[in-house]
Amino acid sequence: MVTVLRVRRWGLGVLFAVALTSASASAAPVAVRYAETITHAFLLLRGANGDVLAHGELVQAPVEGQRMQSRLVFRFKDGSLRDETVTFAQQKVFRVMSYHHIERGPSFPASTEVTFDRDTGRYRAKVDDKTDEGKIDLPEDLHNGIIITILKNLTPGTAAAGHMLAFTPKPHLLDTELRAEGEDKFFIGDVARTATRYLVKIELRGLTGVVASIMGKDPPDLRYWVTTGPAPGFVKLEGPMYLKGPRWRVELPGPRWPER
Repeated sequence: MVTVLRVRRWGLGVLFAVALTSASASAAPVAVRYAETITHAFLLLRGANGDVLAHGELVQAPVEGQRMQSRLVFRFKDGSLRDETVTFAQQKVFRVMSYHHIERGPSFPASTEVTFDRDTGRYRAKVDDKTDEGKIDLPEDLHNGIIITILKNLTPGTAAAGHMLAFTPKPHLLDTELRAEGEDKFFIGDVARTATRYLVKIELRGLTGVVASIMGKDPPDLRYWVTTGPAPGFVKLEGPMYLKGPRWRVELPGPRWPER
């Protein structure tokens, strides 16, 4: 899952004075070990106290040009919406081709809509009443919207580095690091299973990152749990979905059937 790391508006013009630069030091895209296929799944988003805040639905299917499109929508009980669609190629390596992200409602600090497209080289971002658009050069190792896919394809014992785009609404390139922290046990019924716990670190680049760290405004770390074994799968995500946001938990639900 995951996200345009949209940044809150505390002095953004000063803090993010560093312009978006091309990724000359870019890490390599992650190789495809397990190609993605048609998927329809459901998710729960819980608050820190365990209360259900939103229900999620993931729909993934092939689209033209041998690409996959994945859409993840969370509908919150308070009426908020988080809607993320990513289209990616998976010929030998995973490569983000286009992205569309919407956040709105009282669960989020601002109303946001972001789109970018590798084929056209264009982006458009709106944060509340501020809009920015223009040309953009997307790095090959962009992770927006495909972090879970990347984690499922990491060879055990290896890490990955790449980038994400954040919008304020101007675009800013963030560094990402994905690495395993250890393994945790969980249960399905009485049967114990094992999941690898991954840390996903997101960092601002250069002087901007130094300033943000001093001000206590670093992008949040995220943790993902992925099942071990021959068919890795998503189990859980914990962390904020926006800067200085509450820690939320995303997990798989069991279905509820109406009583007859």
